[in-house]
Amino acid sequence: MLVQNKKIAIVGGGMGGLTLARLLQMQNVDVNVYERDASRDVRVQGSTLDLHEGTGLEAMKRAGLLDAFYAHHRPIAGRTRIVDPSLHILLDDHNTEKPVTEHRPEIDRAPLRDILLNSLKPGTIIWDSHFVSMENKNNGWVLHFNNGSSAYADIVIGADGANSRIRPYISVIQPVYSGITLIEGNIYHADINAPKLFEFTKGGKVMAFGNEQFIGYGTKGDGSIMFVASSKVPENWVTQSGIDFKNKAQALAWFKKEFAGWSDAWYEFFMGEESFFIPRPQYYFPLDQTWETQENLTMIGDAAHRMPPFAGEGANVAMQDAFELAACLTGDQFPDIKTAISHFETQMIARGAAATQDTLENGEKMHSETALEQMLAFFSQGVDE
Repeated sequence: MLVQNKKIAIVGGGMGGLTLARLLQMQNVDVNVYERDASRDVRVQGSTLDLHEGTGLEAMKRAGLLDAFYAHHRPIAGRTRIVDPSLHILLDDHNTEKPVTEHRPEIDRAPLRDILLNSLKPGTIIWDSHFVSMENKNNGWVLHFNNGSSAYADIVIGADGANSRIRPYISVIQPVYSGITLIEGNIYHADINAPKLFEFTKGGKVMAFGNEQFIGYGTKGDGSIMFVASSKVPENWVTQSGIDFKNKAQALAWFKKEFAGWSDAWYEFFMGEESFFIPRPQYYFPLDQTWETQENLTMIGDAAHRMPPFAGEGANVAMQDAFELAACLTGDQFPDIKTAISHFETQMIARGAAATQDTLENGEKMHSETALEQMLAFFSQGVDE
């Protein structure tokens, strides 16, 4: 095995990094995951995930965790209501008698993260390790973290997300603004802090289209809601607007102005005691990106192929990256580690480009003048099948 007697450091404990660690440990590889969160008990943000055949589900299968996944997945989360800006229901697959489509079963991020964490050997995750820098040493790397600690690894894998600090050691290519910015909202104890919108989901998700804008939200198993409100704005709009989205009054004033014509029923998102908002301009890496392969360093997931969320591919592609890289590093089809990494990166870049193209096309449709009609046609196909 190419990585026998090699120490591997994975920077970032998201779905891709944890999946990779699990798969490497199944082959008795010495691996640690360096995660900036202080502990596993840090509140997990993010929307419910739907895992896809061939990518996310395949990763769980290879990791021997498929039964654990299905023990925690949420079938009702896949039910969808399509509405207009006035919350008039135009499509509702809660009303269908067919079972929820299970080729893309849904699970909250927190239980999925717990499944992956629980599958790792004790001590695998080094918490409170926010990566700062690294330098070459003895054909490997010495990594430094902002808590003052350091660690050596023969191979480093960046799995540290869209704003990766590992990526600059690999590529100087910068991300491109997609033209869309979304405001992410997280509402805890939603039955109290947004009771009408909480009830309206019936445990599933709601998608609203109009005026070249989009609102989507759904409930999670912990009783919280995550929603996004997105529209086409200039790249520097967040800073130039002067809006403090930590101030709920300012956030509501923004919504009333920018989503004028939408029902005031949506205002409930901004009224509760436990509501938090984050602006997120959406970027992606060029579809034709490339870089020179290194023998002791690579990256997976958003660090390698950042993309907007409008096709639900991000976590799935990251988990596929994990099982493809694990196979390359632990198999016997390559003469050396650099060749294995080169093969992986070539395939990964192509996969990432295809997924990015899909999400850009979806984003354009979702924010077009005819978005509602297009989305109704798309989802009606699934309901009628």
